[in-house]
Amino acid sequence: MIPTEPESTYRPRLADSFIERLIAQFPAVLVNGPRAAGKTTTARRHAASVVRLDSEAQAAAFRADPDAALRGREEPVLLDEWQEVPGVLGAVKRAVDDGPRPGRFILTGSIRADLEQQMWPGTGRLVRAHMYGLTEREFLGLGATPSAPFLERLATNDLDTLPLPDTRPDLRDYVGAALRGGFPGLVLSEGDEMRDVWIESYLDQLLTRDGNALVASRDQHKLGRYFEAIAANSAGIPEHKTLFDAAGINRITADIYDELLARLFVTESVPAWASNRLDRLTKSAKRYVVDGALMAAALNATVDTVLADSDLLGRTIDTLVMAQLRAEVALSTKRQRIHHLRTKGGREEIDIIAELPGGKLIAIEIKGSAAPTHKDARHLRWLRDRLPDRFLVGAILHTGPDSFRLDDDIVAVPICAMWG
Repeated sequence: MIPTEPESTYRPRLADSFIERLIAQFPAVLVNGPRAAGKTTTARRHAASVVRLDSEAQAAAFRADPDAALRGREEPVLLDEWQEVPGVLGAVKRAVDDGPRPGRFILTGSIRADLEQQMWPGTGRLVRAHMYGLTEREFLGLGATPSAPFLERLATNDLDTLPLPDTRPDLRDYVGAALRGGFPGLVLSEGDEMRDVWIESYLDQLLTRDGNALVASRDQHKLGRYFEAIAANSAGIPEHKTLFDAAGINRITADIYDELLARLFVTESVPAWASNRLDRLTKSAKRYVVDGALMAAALNATVDTVLADSDLLGRTIDTLVMAQLRAEVALSTKRQRIHHLRTKGGREEIDIIAELPGGKLIAIEIKGSAAPTHKDARHLRWLRDRLPDRFLVGAILHTGPDSFRLDDDIVAVPICAMWG
């Protein structure tokens, strides 16, 4: 069993207010995310009663008669790790159909399950929220709710809306934060002497027990090698053949592994942005490992080894930034879509394209540099000049201490402004 976050060290989460609002409006809320991301600890704070379906003693009654086992419990009822007893979803459906009042059930799950296959699309009855590991704002205890999400503040093109923390990290600090990751049970525990044991246990359980729940027969060693290849290319657009050759598998097996890792919430793809007004855009997705601690464990990486490898350094900083942004966008009530942009041959490349309601665009470059220059913004200016009616603002997120303006609608901002 992977250690989880102790209640005594609980950090308020971005998801807290979001889940509270959903419970007030909908009968059932499904909270999905990686194992050990803090879903159970957070959901408990919003529940009146708790059922741990990963505990055989509690799961047995729900396997035998889920409707009877569910009946009469104080609501909201938390059904933790619901996918361990899939039949509970039918019981929730029937209970909600009979009484569709808000705030009845909270379900948590560590596997991306297709609810439609469980014969209940949940339309108008069940809504989803995604939780990931601790963001830097949450880890540092700076308050779970910023004045506004980072993208909304950035969209104003006003540096005053992007305050910086009193203590500003340098490059080594950013790399350390990335490799530390955000699993609460790992980063909030006393001391770090058992860190390697924790993360090795996590990966072993992820690639064996959890993986076997989705794919019955496979070579665990090859899956581990494939995950290592993805970790080495996090925040990149590698050729698929490069990855499966590194693991010694074929394309069919690689496709199975890709689906498996995505369903376990440990890898994620950011789609390429497309526009009929721009030519020669690539269609390949950008791949990420969702938590830097997993990346570090798979690559046996340390702060010093990352700092000595410029390619890995860039991927590590990009992975850290995306971890902050992903957590906010996943809980946004506004239609925000995250993409990347790359022209064929890589002549123009922008790390993040955020598409906001109305088709407006925020373009972000991520630099492991303390002093970005006008030249570093050339791809942002390229996009602005081609889509002036859609371009809101461009930003270079960097590892230096200060914010400054590179153009009327292009700013250079320290990464720590994301949690300042």
